[in-house]
Amino acid sequence: MPKRFSTARGREFGDGLRAAIAGAGLSSRAAAELADWDEARLSELVNGKGGSSEVELALLLGICRTKPAERDHLMELFPETHIKGWWQEHGTCEPVRLRTFVENLAVAKTLISWQTHIVPDLLQTDAYRRAVITASANVSVGELEERVKAGLEMQQALLRPGLQSTFFLHEFALRLPVGGHDVHAEQVHHLLRTAVRSNITIRIVPAAIGAHAGMRGPFTQLTFAKYEPLVCLRNENSTLFVEEKAAIKGYEAVVRSLDHISLDAERSRAVIARLGEALSAGGCANEGHDWLASQDDSAHTQGESS
Repeated sequence: MPKRFSTARGREFGDGLRAAIAGAGLSSRAAAELADWDEARLSELVNGKGGSSEVELALLLGICRTKPAERDHLMELFPETHIKGWWQEHGTCEPVRLRTFVENLAVAKTLISWQTHIVPDLLQTDAYRRAVITASANVSVGELEERVKAGLEMQQALLRPGLQSTFFLHEFALRLPVGGHDVHAEQVHHLLRTAVRSNITIRIVPAAIGAHAGMRGPFTQLTFAKYEPLVCLRNENSTLFVEEKAAIKGYEAVVRSLDHISLDAERSRAVIARLGEALSAGGCANEGHDWLASQDDSAHTQGESS
């Protein structure tokens, strides 16, 4: 079944407008009556089918007593809901809550994450996240707990039935002692507990691989039951949502390559467990590196024979 035309901008506009109507304690019919519209017209506006002007949208948002910041955001999105690809500039640093990513994650069917040097947000412990935020050159320390809370809320999406997640993680990210020995050990054990869940797969890319297709940097790909996939790239002070088909195919090729060079889920769990044991015994993150290299050789031999 072909996917319906939809964009990240359009979905955010529609979801925001529905939330504005619901937040005013109105049903769609009641909101339409107050605006002197028929309900079908309001449905077309919410679903990105047009038929209304900016003045009419402003009237509707006024009826809903929408807060100024949200009103301005929806007004800005209104003429752009058909545009694919969305580069969001955030100023000095990322916002506390990544609205567009969170809302798309909430309806995603699959998630594929690639990280080169840090455990992904969705798998971080609170202590690890605090250490990452504290090390930032641009995030205010005053936002620390608010950001930790927002990260924990975002992680709840992994528990949603129907979402299948795969995390490709470079060995360097696994071994980097973020937050010191105790925080690092806790994070590694958390990864091990997470890796046994039926809807979450963690795959390790060994350092011994050397050059690989994912060297351009981290990204997250989301696929949906009804919509075309998108890829999210997060930077220091901006976020890019990629939606064009040709670009998506490029990232899909990178994923296929990562799938080929990574240790399988079972070997990856063994690597995480071995590192966790070393850290629990008071050792350092480099212990077991030779053993991981031997796993890499084994994986290459198996891959070449298949």
